[in-house]
Amino acid sequence: MTADRASIHAIAPETPIYVAGHTGLVGGALLRRLRSDGFTNVLVATRDELDLRNGAAVLDWFQTNAPKLVFMAAGAGGGLLANADVPADFLLDNLAISSSVLQAARSTPSVSKLVYLSPANVYPPSARQPIVESELLSGPLEPANRSYALAKLAGIEMCRAIRRQYGRNFVAAVATNTYGPGGDTGERTSTVVPGLIRRFCEAADAGTDVVDVWGSGAARRDFLYVDDLADALLAIMNSYDRHEHINVGTGTEVTIAELAGEIARLVHPDAQIRFDTARPEGAARMCLDVSKLTSLGWAPQVPLSDGLRRTVDAYREGAVS
Repeated sequence: MTADRASIHAIAPETPIYVAGHTGLVGGALLRRLRSDGFTNVLVATRDELDLRNGAAVLDWFQTNAPKLVFMAAGAGGGLLANADVPADFLLDNLAISSSVLQAARSTPSVSKLVYLSPANVYPPSARQPIVESELLSGPLEPANRSYALAKLAGIEMCRAIRRQYGRNFVAAVATNTYGPGGDTGERTSTVVPGLIRRFCEAADAGTDVVDVWGSGAARRDFLYVDDLADALLAIMNSYDRHEHINVGTGTEVTIAELAGEIARLVHPDAQIRFDTARPEGAARMCLDVSKLTSLGWAPQVPLSDGLRRTVDAYREGAVS
């Protein structure tokens, strides 16, 4: 049993805990983890039941259900193509969602703590690597993700401002590339891991020997299995209480070429990988310094090879849509 798994039991099992975004990749993992650990009062609401962009409806829901702890894992997002296709939607929807949930949580007396989740593309590509928390706002954002990243930066700043002005225990976590069963594998909406898994599986099924991978393959990324992220967020909820946000990742990195090779080995060993340098690949390197998080006693438990195998198996079984 890891240190973070042991410490989570300091939270009483009957505590009302709201998971915003429970149908998504991260929210779903949080929901599974909480229920498997015996938490009996986990609160959720589907999109049909509660539009998180509607501030009045969200406030009413909070005051009716009175959560004590809030995991803010909701938002609109996708890969590089989705960011290019609908940047205004990502900006406006995420600003509205963050504003509605954080305002409602601030205004609801029962809420004692909120953990807000942001992706690592809030850091500029020029940030010193591995990226420490103080590198936030140290340079221009990656152009391909700018609208989405700006909305998530606003959420981080909302947490800081509410904490400063109202004394509420709101903290933000910035997570590296997250993957796992349940990830979006759509052609225009997927992030790198589910997108590559779909592409290699389709090629294997069709008997195609050449698989295109976007970019040069040289870009370096840190990939975190979603269940490890859920564990980290629970550790942060239980143990972290500071003004500055906190990084979540493995602290290790691989090239996209290495990632594609590992997925090919699992799915289509005979495939020839062809790098399409005309396609975007984002920042050249993105690896987070996670020393602040590991000082809480947390450490990732799922190696990349195991996480990819689990994700491929889920895709093959139809668990990934």
